[in-house]
Amino acid sequence: MGIKSSDIIAEIEKSYPRNLAMSWDNPGLICGHYDKEINKVLIALDADNHTVDKALELNVDMILSHHPMIFGSIKQINDSDFLGRKLLKLIENGICCYAMHTNFDIASEGMGDIVAERLGIASLSPLEKTYEQAGEKSLGIGFIGDLSEPMTVKELSLLVKDKFKLSSAWFYDAGHTVRRIAVCPGSGKGMMDEVKASGADVFITGDTGHHDGLDYIDAGISLIDAGHFGLEHIFADKMNNFLAAKFPTLETALEVTDERQFI
Repeated sequence: MGIKSSDIIAEIEKSYPRNLAMSWDNPGLICGHYDKEINKVLIALDADNHTVDKALELNVDMILSHHPMIFGSIKQINDSDFLGRKLLKLIENGICCYAMHTNFDIASEGMGDIVAERLGIASLSPLEKTYEQAGEKSLGIGFIGDLSEPMTVKELSLLVKDKFKLSSAWFYDAGHTVRRIAVCPGSGKGMMDEVKASGADVFITGDTGHHDGLDYIDAGISLIDAGHFGLEHIFADKMNNFLAAKFPTLETALEVTDERQFI
């Protein structure tokens, strides 16, 4: 018997249960058959047109993405819009598409723990707690942790840039060295209250803007923006290793492209 999509999904959801996901999220099998035989998986951050075309080129049976292709309701699937065209390509070519988003962010050994490990710090607690159960570790979005030694915001920005192999990262400096850090991989917009409550000296995230930077400085907190892609691209390596351990005969490919252009 070959490996079915349901086998892969079952193993993923043992470690990254869908019930951990935020209520607005849409993890799971976006399209395809649960009994589809899977020989090759393409792992990507986004199931965008580039990824779908790559899946066709590589003749894969499943796309495993971090961000779901569909977030809201969809009433029609046809070729009159970009989402319909993507779905039709997948359906007509028998390619499954599975997404694991905030359940991956929140679970133990998920996004936050991987980022903390790469930065060489101990994760103390979630930045935004979303799951608490007696006798179990609290889980949530992002994390709060301490650097082993204080450093300047510029030094920390260079560390982030190096550890995540980024072409750039920008920061707003509140004017003091930092030790306690709050981190939200992906988008940290709207998390000012949680960051303040954490007692962090610096917030590392993505998708912020000029006025966010000024607001954090006014609050006495430095801000490092590594971009939405910047911290989250580690998803691909993590899941590649995960699938290799669970399904040694399964062939995988990675599509991790930052669509932003820099000059």
